[in-house]
Amino acid sequence: MLREEEVKHIAKLARISLKEKEILKYKKQLISILDYFEKIKKAETEEILPTVNISGLKNVFRSDESKPESGERRKKLIEAAPQKEKDLFKVKAVFEK
Repeated sequence: MLREEEVKHIAKLARISLKEKEILKYKKQLISILDYFEKIKKAETEEILPTVNISGLKNVFRSDESKPESGERRKKLIEAAPQKEKDLFKVKAVFEK
């Protein structure tokens, strides 16, 4: 059985402020959730293999490869930069010394 002090503690951990009326409401809901976990614990899973992914989807990420721009496109990009130095973009320093 879940005590009201435990509900208050859980609410504090979740950074939720509860009124007395809400404590009783959440106590009932938490008890229901915990009872459901007890039912799940009793499920027979001895012959069931662990499953990581049931959807069958595979990784859709592509490998990270750089593709050099054509000379003309590169030239246009550098010309459009607000600040440049030779053929590079010039930006503010990210790290301080």
